[in-house]
Amino acid sequence: MRSSRRGDVDPFIVMDVMEEARRLEAAGRPVIHMEVGQPGTPAPEGARRALMRAMGEGSLGYTVALGLPELRRGIAALYRRWYGVDLNPDRVVVTSGSSAAFLLSFTALFDAGERVGLGEPGYPSYRQILRALSLVPVGIPSAAENRFQPVPADLKGVALDGLIVASPGNPSGTMLTRDRLAGLMEVCRARDIAFISDEIYHGLHYADRAISALEISDDVHVINSFSKYFSMTGWRIGWMVVPEAQIRTIERLAQNMFICPPHASQIAALHALECIDELEANRAVYAENRRLMLEGLPKAGFTRIAPPDGAFYIYADVSDLTADSLALSRRILSEAGVAVTPGLDFDPVRGRQFLRFSYARSTADIMEGLARLTRFMASERQSGQGNGPDNRSVS
Repeated sequence: MRSSRRGDVDPFIVMDVMEEARRLEAAGRPVIHMEVGQPGTPAPEGARRALMRAMGEGSLGYTVALGLPELRRGIAALYRRWYGVDLNPDRVVVTSGSSAAFLLSFTALFDAGERVGLGEPGYPSYRQILRALSLVPVGIPSAAENRFQPVPADLKGVALDGLIVASPGNPSGTMLTRDRLAGLMEVCRARDIAFISDEIYHGLHYADRAISALEISDDVHVINSFSKYFSMTGWRIGWMVVPEAQIRTIERLAQNMFICPPHASQIAALHALECIDELEANRAVYAENRRLMLEGLPKAGFTRIAPPDGAFYIYADVSDLTADSLALSRRILSEAGVAVTPGLDFDPVRGRQFLRFSYARSTADIMEGLARLTRFMASERQSGQGNGPDNRSVS
């Protein structure tokens, strides 16, 4: 059967790493998971209890396409609580995870062939979703001195119809200050570039909170999810905030593409908004994990890192250790039993020199993972007679 060129997207490497880790576990090998950005905690208890009650009261069928009105109001209230933004709930669109929000946003904003910028390193699915929609992803290399976040100078001379940024970022965990976010948004406004702010890691910060693009302008698309701070990855429930003039456009697309988000997940999400104490306790675990990683990774031999402001990742430059981070990640998994993600997922050009470590799991897992990494690196130094792991060829 024939196939389309736009369907020929790259694999999501971290998912391949997860599958290899699963095979090892099925064979009886214990694996420490530092590859995937998935909290080790379940959905909040209050959310699970509310869903159990709802399931006992009747069937859960279709909802309206934009999501349960009470959930949209609850999300709007979150913006008042977190950012002091008075948000019209009509502008909130509940989606089947942030992935559905990207599809809706990209489809509503761009025509086939238009160019959308994304910082590199960055979330790999931006690039692949854009390609699948016959759009042109434009990688914008961000500098280590800018903590792997784009700055206005990076956009000079680059023809764009749209720009998507993430703060905190994936894989770096670094954040844009208010001034830097506003600077990017001003460049986009002046050049009629649609601005999309991926705020999926908001709520997960370790000093100053993240700034929402909605604090600066209403003329943006903001995308978020219950996956990370709310610990609901598998529930596939997210949201987006759009300008009032685009509500009906998004609604028509959502009706036809998805009908509605999962009813059960919407009920759980509504009640997750109330579970503040449990969610903040989770964040305290990530903060401790971050502390352990920032101490333990350099001791193991991963010394070139940009300390993260938020999320639950550390992006490490391993160019002193290898020219092939994919091969190195495979060896770390097979020999040390630690799953980590090669940078190629996030930067197709420079990613061979980077690894991403996630610290989203339990503190006990993080401690064990660091111990295994330390032993692996010590063995590598010994076998290399004091040199880095890949003075000998990695294959």
